[in-house]
Amino acid sequence: MSLAPQSNPINQWKLSNARAIDLDRPCVVCILNTTPDSFSDGGQYNTTESATDRAKQAVNEGADMLDIGGESTRPGAARVDADEQIRRVVPVIKAIRDAGIGVPISVDTTLSQVAARALEEGADAINDVSAMTEDPAMLPLAADRACGVVLMHRLTTSDKDSYSDRYESEPVYTDVVEEVCRSLVGFRDDALRAGVCADRIVLDPGLGFGKSVEDNIALIRRTSEIVGLGHPVMSGLSRKSFVGRMGLGRDSDPSERIHATVGLSVVHLMHGARIFRVHDVAEHRSALDGAWATLGADMG
Repeated sequence: MSLAPQSNPINQWKLSNARAIDLDRPCVVCILNTTPDSFSDGGQYNTTESATDRAKQAVNEGADMLDIGGESTRPGAARVDADEQIRRVVPVIKAIRDAGIGVPISVDTTLSQVAARALEEGADAINDVSAMTEDPAMLPLAADRACGVVLMHRLTTSDKDSYSDRYESEPVYTDVVEEVCRSLVGFRDDALRAGVCADRIVLDPGLGFGKSVEDNIALIRRTSEIVGLGHPVMSGLSRKSFVGRMGLGRDSDPSERIHATVGLSVVHLMHGARIFRVHDVAEHRSALDGAWATLGADMG
């Protein structure tokens, strides 16, 4: 296995509201779930005040972006309708902007109603785990608002999925990386046809979403193949069950997985990921910046 650094074809992720993310260093995105049932931080930030305080803290710790979601995507989570997601998410985005926090915000949703309201209140991107396939109005909305988009691969919806290390029958792929790449190309092409500009698109292989532990390892090791599709790659491995299995070799609580998460994030950086969606901002900012200072001249 080669650990040769991988260069990226797009060095700036353009967003709405004249915002952009420069990718001349790793981008740290703080996960901010306004949910009672997310697998790691459920219930911690489900009031406007606590979520706004966390946003301020995350920015002080070095977050480049905030990702705010009102529906858990952990395996087995119940679906949440648009009205409830709006109730959870929109007041938080408004409060963050009212507090003078100017970093970009993405809304984590598969529903266009939620995304539209979030964009109206100051969000700059849509992070859609369905790659904008669940709601046919999502791609036209993204094109019309000229916002950033994250297109993620998943095998099934979260309510029908399992944790990566707990499958009774593991997902079957002929070649997981080739199949994920093929799907991402299709999602990307659909977005371009809908009018989304190429420099607004980030691709996410969907680590943990319908993949076994071994599948996730393969996707990290072969990230250069995803980078080769022509868009920045998001790393979404923070505190996931496969991370605990790799780092600790056993069942674990999400809070035990911080060190393994940071280590795998650095490895993912070396293989070409540039945008890191994480729970632990300060730890990632320090580790990724240290790795970049050592390797960045070669990573481009």
